[in-house]
Amino acid sequence: MMRLGIGITLLVMGIQSKDWAVGLFSIFFLYQAVTNTSCCGAQGCYTPQNRETMDSVVPLQKETSEYEEIK
Repeated sequence: MMRLGIGITLLVMGIQSKDWAVGLFSIFFLYQAVTNTSCCGAQGCYTPQNRETMDSVVPLQKETSEYEEIK
């Protein structure tokens, strides 16, 4: 919704000021709004929804650390 608003605003500003660079930049935001994509592409920032899915994708590795007390 925000990309659509930015795209329309930039398009109107580009037409009013007769600035082709702003008009072309607005097409980028309008394309993202219409196709529901982002700069990363489709699901570029995907994160698992629950813990079971996350464990099956990347198994947890338990590491033990040794500490030495310094006096």
